[in-house]
Amino acid sequence: MILTLEDVHTYYGSIHALKGVSLEVDEGEIVTLIGANGAGKSTTLRSINGLNHPRKGSITFQGDDITSEAPHNIVKNGIAQAPEGRKLFPRMSVVENLEMGAFQRTDRQGIKEDMDHVFTLFPRLAERKSQKAGTMSGGEQQMCAIGRAMMARPKLLLLDEPSMGLAPVLVERIFETLVEINNEGTPILLVEQNALMALDIAKRGYVLETGRVALADDAKSLRENEQVRKTYLGED
Repeated sequence: MILTLEDVHTYYGSIHALKGVSLEVDEGEIVTLIGANGAGKSTTLRSINGLNHPRKGSITFQGDDITSEAPHNIVKNGIAQAPEGRKLFPRMSVVENLEMGAFQRTDRQGIKEDMDHVFTLFPRLAERKSQKAGTMSGGEQQMCAIGRAMMARPKLLLLDEPSMGLAPVLVERIFETLVEINNEGTPILLVEQNALMALDIAKRGYVLETGRVALADDAKSLRENEQVRKTYLGED
């Protein structure tokens, strides 16, 4: 396993947000976390990336305990995230935003190759290279956020709500690119409101309910699960 969470309890002050979450991501997998707003999906990612250290439980990445690691060390170790709401630097150009993703790297040639690769994955960004990120459409900003995370050359990519607020045609394009990124060898842990699309591209999934894992199964079984269909896929 590349990532293992074991009995993770995370708090915001006195609020017990994660109540014993255990999950795994294996090499080459897309694993998705689905659940209602406030179920603990983003908190799970924040626990992994070091922004909210768990009070109890452990997080292991490539065999190393990262439970209490600082966020910049976690990025250095190989976990990169495209956060919810994209969080780009609005007054910086596309290229400058992408460069920020590689700020801990010194291999200039590798950085150039990775930037070219991001432009191959997202041709729209290549056309907008010098445009200020804040002036782009939501879909283009999402592409830039994913591209910026890829510039860290991650061994695991965390994605928080990549489809939020986007037109369906753009959502489809972004999900196709996620499959492409995964096929090239990068495992992905995906938090996504659009459960149907997430389960379409994922190998396995976890359903979170009020800070606990309510269900864990392969994506196909979750798609066919009656409770999941009613609650998260909007079917009667």
